[in-house]
Amino acid sequence: MHDSNLQRPWYKRIRLFGDQPVGLIFSAPYIVFVLAIFAYPFIFAIYMAFHDYFFTAPGVQANKPFVGFKNFQTVLTDPDVLQSFRNILVFLIINVPLTVVLALVLATVLNKGIKWAAAFRIAFYLPYITASVSLVGVWMILFSQDGLINAFLGRFAPNPSWLVNEHLAMPSIALYVTWKQLGFYILLYLAALQNVPQELHEAAEVDGANSFQRFIHVTVPGVRSTTTLVLILAIITGANLFTEPYLLTNGGGPDGASTSPVLLIYQFGIQQQNPDLASAIGMVLVILVGLLSLFVNRLNKER
Repeated sequence: MHDSNLQRPWYKRIRLFGDQPVGLIFSAPYIVFVLAIFAYPFIFAIYMAFHDYFFTAPGVQANKPFVGFKNFQTVLTDPDVLQSFRNILVFLIINVPLTVVLALVLATVLNKGIKWAAAFRIAFYLPYITASVSLVGVWMILFSQDGLINAFLGRFAPNPSWLVNEHLAMPSIALYVTWKQLGFYILLYLAALQNVPQELHEAAEVDGANSFQRFIHVTVPGVRSTTTLVLILAIITGANLFTEPYLLTNGGGPDGASTSPVLLIYQFGIQQQNPDLASAIGMVLVILVGLLSLFVNRLNKER
C-alpha cells in the first residue's frame, strides 16, 4: 500500500509549521518573549560594541560611526576592567567547586531518607527564593566590623573586616552566593540521584565497598551529566554577578576589589553614559563564559 502523501507534489508535502502546528501556536508567546527580551538586545549590543554609540534625546538623530575593534581595545587595556575579570576568576575558583561538592554531598545525605529530610530541603531552598536585599542585610550583620562572626573569632578576626578587606571581600561574596544558591543545586542533584540504580550500590556493598567508596565510584559517575549542568549554571551565575557586590561592598569596594564585569557594564553604560564600552565588556564576557562552558562540556564528554 502506497503512502498517499508521497504521491502528492513535493511543494505540497512541505509543512511550513511542522507536523504539529498547534504546538507552534502554544509556543509562540515564549518565542516572541525570547526574541524581544534576549535576541534583540543581544544583537543590538553587538551593534553598539562596534560603533561609537551614545544615548541621545528622543527624536534626535546623530552620527554613530563604525569604529571596528576600538571599543574592545579600550576596555581590554583598562585596568579596572582587567581587575574585574580577575575578581570574577577568584569568585569562580571559590564558588564553583564549593557549589558542586556541597550540593552533591548534601543531596546524597538527604536522599538517604534521614529524619526531618523534608524540613532540611526547605531550609536549604529557602535562601534561594528569598530576595537578595533582605539576605544581604543579614549577611552584613554577620560580617560587619562589629558582627557576630568577628565577635566569635575575637582577636583572630580580620582587620579590616571581611567586606572592607581587599583580600577577603570577593571570597566573602563567593561564600554568600554559594550559600544562597545551594538549595537549587541540591534539588537538581536530588532529581539525578533518583536515576542511579540502587542495584549498583548493593553490588558495590557486596563487593566490600564502604560508604565513601560507593559515593566515589557509584554516585559521582551516576550524576555526571547533572554535574556538568551544575558547573555550567554556576559559571554563568558567577559571571553575571551584580547584586551582591553592589549591595554588600557598596558597588565593588574596597578600591575595586569586588567589582564584577556586569557591575562595570552598569557603571559604564548607565552612570557614565558609555553604552558602546559597556557592550564591548559584555561581548568579552559572553565569549569567555561560552568558551569556559564548552570546555566543561567537552571535558565531561571525554570522560
